[in-house]
Amino acid sequence: MTDTTVQPSKRRTHSSLPVIAGSSLAGTAVEWYDFFLYGTASALVFNELFFPKTDPLIGTMLAFATYAVGFVARPVGAAVLGHYGDRRGRRATLIASLLLMGGATFLIALIPPYAMIGAAAPALLVLLRLVQGFALGGEWGGAVLLVSEHGDRSRRAFWACWPNVGPPLGNLMAAGALAVLGAVMSEDAFLDWGWRIAFALSALLVLVGLWLRLYVAESPLWQEAEAAEKAETAVSPRLPAGVVLRDHWRQVVLAAATRFGENAGFYIFSLLVITYVTKMLDLDKSTGLTAVMIGQGVAVVTIPVFAILADRVGRRPVYLAASAATIVWGFAFFALLDTRNTGAIIAAVCGGLLIFAAFSAVIGAFFSELFPTEVRYSGVSLAYNLASVLAGSLAPIIAIALYQRFDTGYAIGAYLSAMGVVSLIASLIAKETRTTDLANVEAPSAPSSPGMPTPQS
Repeated sequence: MTDTTVQPSKRRTHSSLPVIAGSSLAGTAVEWYDFFLYGTASALVFNELFFPKTDPLIGTMLAFATYAVGFVARPVGAAVLGHYGDRRGRRATLIASLLLMGGATFLIALIPPYAMIGAAAPALLVLLRLVQGFALGGEWGGAVLLVSEHGDRSRRAFWACWPNVGPPLGNLMAAGALAVLGAVMSEDAFLDWGWRIAFALSALLVLVGLWLRLYVAESPLWQEAEAAEKAETAVSPRLPAGVVLRDHWRQVVLAAATRFGENAGFYIFSLLVITYVTKMLDLDKSTGLTAVMIGQGVAVVTIPVFAILADRVGRRPVYLAASAATIVWGFAFFALLDTRNTGAIIAAVCGGLLIFAAFSAVIGAFFSELFPTEVRYSGVSLAYNLASVLAGSLAPIIAIALYQRFDTGYAIGAYLSAMGVVSLIASLIAKETRTTDLANVEAPSAPSSPGMPTPQS
């Protein structure tokens, strides 16, 4: 095997938890800025510029369909980048994913509209969206592991939660960038070229994230596993994803299921809501963007608070409470939106993203505690992105189709509540993992019941 041990250099690397957590947060925020910028632009811009003029809702569905393509690529990215993350190290793989994401987002800013190049416009959009999805497939798992594998067991949820602050922070930056651009220029100028500025800014953000990731130390647990293989005291799997699917598929399925309510909810609360407010309620787009920005701010602040709670009471109670809240809020959310009152709309989004924050506080630690070091990158990435494909990618499309069929937001609320039920059942099945030693997680030998992984401690 190629020697991949991190070599000493004149460059100082940091291994303190605050520095590691800050680096992981910065990287995920940049990547999710890129990913969510596409989603927000799908609701506001792409349906106008990159598709033939059709019914407005049909154009929006087509735009969201290209948005969903990115999710299809995420499991592929999880398998490929997860493989390299397990075999070559967490840090180098994270740098590669950041460069891929930033490059694709910058190139989106350069695509001519449908009116100029016809079908080539949506085709290029789909291609670059696939690259985005591939890159994101390997981002979250590595960012979480770089923190959790440095961290202390008693506060693992707190330290591992910081990469999960990246998605709402990235979404906040994306919505904020488009809101500012939309406010300072005319509608025509914004549609013509203004939105492209937000995508071009990705290049600068990537440089910041790259600089931070170059100066953090590699995961000590991964280095120990790598050293053990070289000493022939252990054999690292040649295809980590294959080992995960053979020996740890129960953990993958269970972990993915716990995310259904969180993932579907997040895209409805932060993405679909913009379409709902502008297309269904015929309100100004600034109303939806303002609500999303405030709600994302709430999530950024409260994720660490819920993580502290998860370290004290366990992962499972927080999961159960968030799942139950999703079932209820699915209906309350649209009742508040349908008032057309700005304050009620903001309250609806803030309530939904508060529930998302509770989920996010637990995911990083819980997923890390399910897989052994040698395949942990692949395991957490596959589980995370499986849920994203099955729950998150389809949520906006299903939501719009349900509204077209039933002409009411409550149909979407019923769908969201059903996703909450899936998470609730998975959370009831799951075992508590708070006391898990990450250095001694093994493949389950005899689960106590089908689909239920043996807890490690």
